[in-house]
Amino acid sequence: MLLDATLGCLNHLLSGENWARERLQAFAGQTARFELGALNLPLEITSAGLFAAGDKNSPASVTIVLPADAPLRALTNRPSLFTAAHISGSAELAETLGFIFRNLRWDAESDLSLLVGDIAARRLVSGGKQLVEWQQSQARNLALNLVEYFTEESPAIARQSDVSAFCTDVESVQEELRRLEKRVALLET
Repeated sequence: MLLDATLGCLNHLLSGENWARERLQAFAGQTARFELGALNLPLEITSAGLFAAGDKNSPASVTIVLPADAPLRALTNRPSLFTAAHISGSAELAETLGFIFRNLRWDAESDLSLLVGDIAARRLVSGGKQLVEWQQSQARNLALNLVEYFTEESPAIARQSDVSAFCTDVESVQEELRRLEKRVALLET
């Protein structure tokens, strides 16, 4: 079921991007295996430049092992997902897949326009973007307020200026201790 949903999403995205399908057609018949924990997704590349379900027992041309936090990275920081993945097998196929997945984008407005029309789709996507920006702004404000509370109201966390002042004081005490040790050493001789 998960494989079918993944294939449906990937092939839907690829069907709208001729450049991606053309790049994949050069690797028709080869299999790419994506591993995420116990999840194992073998995807065979078709002659049309799309993906089909591959055989779990057949060897893959390239194996890409994704980090455990891959779903979160995919939503928040896609470049870090690609750098954290471990790749083995065909370097050329891996590079092609990496390029495609880095540059493949979903045109949500186009898909929504088929359901609700062009104007409503534009407004829904615009409203969705505004909602996401608002949520990010609120999360940032909450984090700043929590930091302020824990540093000012209920000092459970030291302020950076206090830590810097403490470090400066420790360095001056260490310098005075060094001078005192030199004096003691001179007095002993």
